[in-house]
Amino acid sequence: MPQREERRRRVRGLYVITDPGLQPPGALPGRVLQAIRGGAAMVQYRDKGADAARRREEAGALAELCRRHGVLFIVNDDAALAAAVGADGVHVGRGDSAVADARAVVGPERLVGASSYNDPERARHLQAEGADYVAFGAFFPSPTKPGAVRATPEMLRRIRPRLRVPVVAIGGITARNAAPVVAAGADALAVITDVFSAPDVEAAARAYASLFD
Repeated sequence: MPQREERRRRVRGLYVITDPGLQPPGALPGRVLQAIRGGAAMVQYRDKGADAARRREEAGALAELCRRHGVLFIVNDDAALAAAVGADGVHVGRGDSAVADARAVVGPERLVGASSYNDPERARHLQAEGADYVAFGAFFPSPTKPGAVRATPEMLRRIRPRLRVPVVAIGGITARNAAPVVAAGADALAVITDVFSAPDVEAAARAYASLFD
């Protein structure tokens, strides 16, 4: 599975996640392009809306944009959509598809990432199931999910040597509070608000680059 392994190695750096509430209709590709120009290495399309045709159009446009710029493109929760638009993978959480079920849809060469929240044993279980990366969080209060369980850098530091897959940190991450999370072992930082609510999306994304030097 050389293509999957190559994709897994690229799970590093700024991982931006879209939010339909943070930009006007039609502005999403342009704002994602700004984030990529600022240094985003991964883009996740996250939209829980019921309009399947709109979601298919937006995801297809972002998949093509990410391919042109050599950036990983992940679809949240919807393995069928990820496969349909040629995404690099899908991300699943508790209550979404199991890792094996998502893998059956997207195939052996695409990534399946999974949420571990604040549970190291869940992360080890997901790794054993074949997850290509695991996400922990929320590390800080999050405007996107204000009731999310909390993870800590200390927990991440303890579990990181026991994981063979990349680790993504999420939840209230900003360029100002992220350094301890990176130092604890996060390979990538998943960010929504601090990038896409910024007046200058490209500059906001660029602020993360030095954390991974």
